[in-house]
Amino acid sequence: MTDRVKNLWPELMWINDADLREKTAATWELALKKSILSPDDLSSIPFTLLAGPDLKVSFMAHKRCVVHVAHDAGKKMNEFFGDDLPINMDVLIAGAILADVGKLLEYELDPNGKSVQGKYGKYLRHPFSGVSLAEQCGVPADVCHIIATHAGEGNMVKRSVEAYIVHHADFMTFEPFRERLK
Repeated sequence: MTDRVKNLWPELMWINDADLREKTAATWELALKKSILSPDDLSSIPFTLLAGPDLKVSFMAHKRCVVHVAHDAGKKMNEFFGDDLPINMDVLIAGAILADVGKLLEYELDPNGKSVQGKYGKYLRHPFSGVSLAEQCGVPADVCHIIATHAGEGNMVKRSVEAYIVHHADFMTFEPFRERLK
């Protein structure tokens, strides 16, 4: 795991399974290698292409918030529901960290440094490219499922419990901003 990924994602240390932690980090490394975006860009570009000029929330602020919300929800669900609805916290955290990794291929910067949807992103949305990146790094299917189903595309399939948590953590930290933009 490189320092640039460790610096982006201190939450990787919440993943107890060392192999899954490394594969999650490797997916981010691969995405950064293929992307025109740098880690610094991720801390300055808006988290959504639907943003107006007033949106100040960065890609990384949103992503890290999603991971924290999912983590806390998973812990509480395990506490209250125990064996009746067990949450695999490693799968949950890895999936939350990787949910938007495909956006690194979807986004480009225009000549003014503004993030825009690139040619690649016009053909493949980030859930698809994210799964492709993760599979190249050996990420297991249960985590790839979260990447694939965290956005609207997931409404067409049965989500795992961990995928539901990430989906809702993502949308509860997105929808209020989208409503403000209307």
